[in-house]
Amino acid sequence: MNLSSAPVLTASPRQLVAPAALARQGWDAGSLLLEVGCNGHAQFCAAHIPGAAYLDTNTLETPPLFNKVPDAALLAVLLAHGIRHDTSVILYGRNPLAAARAAHLMLYAGVRDVRLLDGGHAAWCAEGHPLAAGPGRQPEGIDDFGVPFPGRPDFLIGTAQAKALLARPDGVLASIRTWSEYSGATSGYSYISARGDIADARWGRAGREGDVNSMSAYQGPDGRMLPGAAIEAMWREAGIHAGLETAFYCGTGWRASLAFYHAWLLGWPRIAVYDGGWYEWSSDPANPVRRGPP
Repeated sequence: MNLSSAPVLTASPRQLVAPAALARQGWDAGSLLLEVGCNGHAQFCAAHIPGAAYLDTNTLETPPLFNKVPDAALLAVLLAHGIRHDTSVILYGRNPLAAARAAHLMLYAGVRDVRLLDGGHAAWCAEGHPLAAGPGRQPEGIDDFGVPFPGRPDFLIGTAQAKALLARPDGVLASIRTWSEYSGATSGYSYISARGDIADARWGRAGREGDVNSMSAYQGPDGRMLPGAAIEAMWREAGIHAGLETAFYCGTGWRASLAFYHAWLLGWPRIAVYDGGWYEWSSDPANPVRRGPP
């Protein structure tokens, strides 16, 4: 299921947006285009997709573990950007994982129509579409999200829920990490010293070794999403499928968010991101860890 050729705005929110479609059709007054980055406002001001506003991931997650900010803070960010539960949002990033992180948290919040620009900023530029300089669109804040918040709390779990999921025959934790990370050869991160992975987690793959910003197992050479059938087949080989309750995780949540978004596109009914991931799990020596290949 490759949805990248679908129109930008239709009745169905579950789609990727092709750069050519966005350039051709634009977006209407009921939708918002956001570039998502981490400390990337200067880059945004230098050159961004016309009509976009900027959203920084530092407003969505907080140190030391880089988990989601408290719900009240997340709601405040969405309202400040004019995002209600029924707002159509199109997200892109120079790093597509930043956009995926924002997409997951918006879906958790209860925003029904959250779309990603397939291939992100790089794909837009590769096709020669125009860029604009300057501060971009200035968000218009609102006061009411429109429905109770968060609308989909089941889309995010913590460590206690992750342990409970592992104990269930119909549950799985999917490790969205490289083989070297999953097998314990490296932690993958300069700021995470622990090596290994969560005991009994299954390997959902990620991208190039040594690059925590790569999801090449999910994307073609141009950075666009592989057909959904290919991703499902890859997961099925690891014992990950739509009949299970699946929580995706990585080191701190970005790669897991992209895997989650693909599962959401595919219509999987019981999915979540384990927000703490390997960083939080490995910080407690009481948590069961596997070191070495499974």
